[in-house]
Amino acid sequence: MSTIPFILKVIEHCKITPPINTTQTVSSLPLTFFDIPWLLFSPSQPLFFYEFPHSISHFTTTIVPKLKQSLSLTLQHYFPFSGTFVPSLDLTEPQLEFTLNNSVSFTVAESNSDFEHLCSDYSRDVNEFHPLVPKLQQIFSFEVKEFPLLAIQITSFPNYGFSIGLAFHHVVADGRTFHNFIKTWSSYCSSSTFEDSSSLIKSLPLYDRSVIIDTNDLHEVFLKDWRKRRLVLNAKDSRESKVDSSNMTRATFLMSLTQMEKIKKIIVESCKEKKTSQPLHLSSYVLTSAFLWICLLKTQQEFINEKVVCEDVTHFGFIAGGITRLEYQVPKNYFGNCVGFGRVSLTKKDLLGEDGIVVAAKEIGSTIKKLDASIFGEGKKWILDWEMLHGSEEHVHVTWSPKLKLYELNFGWGRPKKIEEVSIDFTRGVSFVESRDFEGGIEIGLALPKSKMDIFTFFFKNGLEDLP
Repeated sequence: MSTIPFILKVIEHCKITPPINTTQTVSSLPLTFFDIPWLLFSPSQPLFFYEFPHSISHFTTTIVPKLKQSLSLTLQHYFPFSGTFVPSLDLTEPQLEFTLNNSVSFTVAESNSDFEHLCSDYSRDVNEFHPLVPKLQQIFSFEVKEFPLLAIQITSFPNYGFSIGLAFHHVVADGRTFHNFIKTWSSYCSSSTFEDSSSLIKSLPLYDRSVIIDTNDLHEVFLKDWRKRRLVLNAKDSRESKVDSSNMTRATFLMSLTQMEKIKKIIVESCKEKKTSQPLHLSSYVLTSAFLWICLLKTQQEFINEKVVCEDVTHFGFIAGGITRLEYQVPKNYFGNCVGFGRVSLTKKDLLGEDGIVVAAKEIGSTIKKLDASIFGEGKKWILDWEMLHGSEEHVHVTWSPKLKLYELNFGWGRPKKIEEVSIDFTRGVSFVESRDFEGGIEIGLALPKSKMDIFTFFFKNGLEDLP
């Protein structure tokens, strides 16, 4: 663990706007039913570390101006990120609004923290990461009339590297849209010139909300649920279920393709031996999720040292892409949210039994297959399901996706050395991104109190070592 006192020095704080000559055809966007559930979620806070062994003066005079200019050019295409969310006074039709005067908060800072330490996989104090990402207010306060949607902080670790920390509200974009935004920014930044060319901008975002068809009348259902929940959250003034970060740590765990194949073999052989049906879907995501779920449940039970009761139920939640699951076509460059939610419920006794990994994989895979067949099958319960999952120590929910290829985001100084999702420190979520160094592998980001992290590390590593 690093012993150097953490000091963060803010060098500059400014606003980045799109170019003045930007041609903007719309000034607001209504929320679709895909957007509304995200109004209840905390902002996402992805953090990218890049190696850059140069002085702070070189960083501020060369790198920062390029990041600013390329961001400005990117915002001309992704202008909603510089806008605001505006709740309607009667809570009927909240929307995103933006004008040519809108901007994105941009902070430049310098840190004396140990860059290599922060980029490691082992357990580290979560409080070392919080100053590296900006903060956005949660969307439920009646005192605030409009909410910024994106903020960015660039932090230099002189002679070692820098980080790009972001905070954005999911109501403006899902992971696919956010990735397209960051990819465009990195493409502008890494190009030899800042010219807008078809080779640089391959697919501009589509803002036509009519491509999203509410075939199940979910818009009104979600608005009603949001109105109710917003009143409750505002009354509690966001003080509910605060996570104590004083003893929290974060760590990264890797699941390789080889390890996934070994888990898959165990599941298949167990089903053959007991003459039961094999799981319908055993993807890398399913195998990693099942193993993670078992390890987290074992950790929880070991920590509280209580006997498992048959009736005790635990839930596993995840995000399901909608672009490929809808009955109608939505262009891949559509700007906004187009994801559904999946939830799996099983008894703790079944998960902790001899065939726990088989049971978990079967149910997660089966749920994915159900979403493939009908993504809106349980659509009306999305908000209620995720309210139950969100922030609970008893259940597991996964954010991000290995399919996004976040480690390919090169701003001109190489691929990220490490990626972290800081918001899981407060939401008790788990992040999945693709492995940086191993093809097909998955990096699992996890934040737990130190005592629990030690237990989880034992179960996770020993479980993989015991694989045949």
